[in-house]
Amino acid sequence: MADILVVVSKVKKMVKQQGLRTGEDFIEALSKKVEQIINKAVEKVKQEAKKKTLGGEDLE
Repeated sequence: MADILVVVSKVKKMVKQQGLRTGEDFIEALSKKVEQIINKAVEKVKQEAKKKTLGGEDLE
């Protein structure tokens, strides 16, 4: 299993507040999605070569 990039307890609490439970594969899938979003933002900033800090504007 890869590093988890989300706070598991916070995600589970949020889901539980909606009256649902998290399946055993949900956290890992969510973390992979977060990793993809970050990698996409990194590539965007690197291609533009104008700055070295990711910002909210780099999320698509």
